[in-house]
Amino acid sequence: MQAEPKNPQAGNSLVGQEYEVEIGPVAHGGHCIARTAEGQVLFVRHTLPGEKVIARVTEGEEGARFLRADAVEILDPSKDRVEAPCPYAGPGRCGGCDWQHAKPGAQRRLKGEVIAEQLKRLAGLTPEEAGWDGTVMPAEGDKLPPGEVPSWRTRVQYAVDADGNAGLRRHRSHEVEPIEHCMIAADGVSELGIEQRDWSGMASIEAIAATGSQDRQVILTPKPGARLPIVELDKPVSVMRVEEKDGGVHRVHGRPFVRERADGRTYRVGSGGFWQVHPKAAETLMLAVMQGLLPRKGDTALDLYCGVGLFAGALADRVGDQGAVLGIESGKRAVEDARHNLAAFDRVRIEQGKVESVLPRTGITEADLIVLDPPRAGAGKQTVRHLTGLGARRIAYVACDPAALARDLGYFREGGYRVRSLRAFDLFPMTHHVECVAILEPAGKSA
Repeated sequence: MQAEPKNPQAGNSLVGQEYEVEIGPVAHGGHCIARTAEGQVLFVRHTLPGEKVIARVTEGEEGARFLRADAVEILDPSKDRVEAPCPYAGPGRCGGCDWQHAKPGAQRRLKGEVIAEQLKRLAGLTPEEAGWDGTVMPAEGDKLPPGEVPSWRTRVQYAVDADGNAGLRRHRSHEVEPIEHCMIAADGVSELGIEQRDWSGMASIEAIAATGSQDRQVILTPKPGARLPIVELDKPVSVMRVEEKDGGVHRVHGRPFVRERADGRTYRVGSGGFWQVHPKAAETLMLAVMQGLLPRKGDTALDLYCGVGLFAGALADRVGDQGAVLGIESGKRAVEDARHNLAAFDRVRIEQGKVESVLPRTGITEADLIVLDPPRAGAGKQTVRHLTGLGARRIAYVACDPAALARDLGYFREGGYRVRSLRAFDLFPMTHHVECVAILEPAGKSA
């Protein structure tokens, strides 16, 4: 097979080249911005604003719009810098955490700066115009002193190296960093002892520790042609397998789901389906949404990208027997779980399919309240345009990506909605990820 010709516009690779640079502001994605003496932009990981560092290029070539780099030597450290508690953090190591080297309070400030920058650049909004005080709130129990790491991640995806060792991917790489313990893994994951086992023949292992029950689950993805091992872990666990032929998740033994709790209700989450990863996240976000929407008895509500029905269940409780809730979700198993979880509500309906396809087909022309919790890419212009035509009294937008949120808020403004309030939550400590809840209302409504 003939190799593809190189891009004639591309210059020589600069990978390995080192620059002494002053570090500028934080940017979306877990890095900060610097410039070489020639003016080329560097996205530098493992550093903090205001530092002077030696940055080594990890991706990019001459003439590229930007280069990616790691700070390999800190010449002038920030007062917010700490020694990374995790032995696997640092240049060329595990890519799971972005801010192990920053004090917890500094991490939240950096995330706040990213949110503010995205709102301004993509939505033309200041924090004041978004009804946001600029703070990123830690989850209950996560406010720890520098050097301590909250154990919050209830779902961990391990990769397996050529020797059968479980580990985590290096940043922007398929290479595996073998580990003995992940510091941000929840206790329920760590106690399974995944890292101490031989996983030869497996491509990956996902470990799940429910916070609403003692349910534990591992989902194994074998390499092509490999046989499933006998799984003997340190705690009782159900085992699922990802099939090579169809990519489906099938039960090997134990329950095919885990049970989670939120808002006083138990939710079944099957086959590795979506549930918030932080133990406090589901309750935190549910309360923020309900406090923003203020549902009334008899309201009609939409829960879009509804997953297993977290927000639909909370809405159904509050709108009562005279109200109605429609949930839309694309995942077949999640829809089955949502219907099971909400079977006690006669006036809740769950439809399967993509929101942009299903919503127009429902014939719904108005709704009192709308919740949307889209995937990382956001809802998009077409869906937002449809939603603004339904005349909702309030809309709650739950976002795991501030750039997608800001873009969609701009579309909502074009459709006649303004942001009434925005709250940000640090539900992914040590990483650059952050959750936001924006509450919108018709622009003509008085504050």
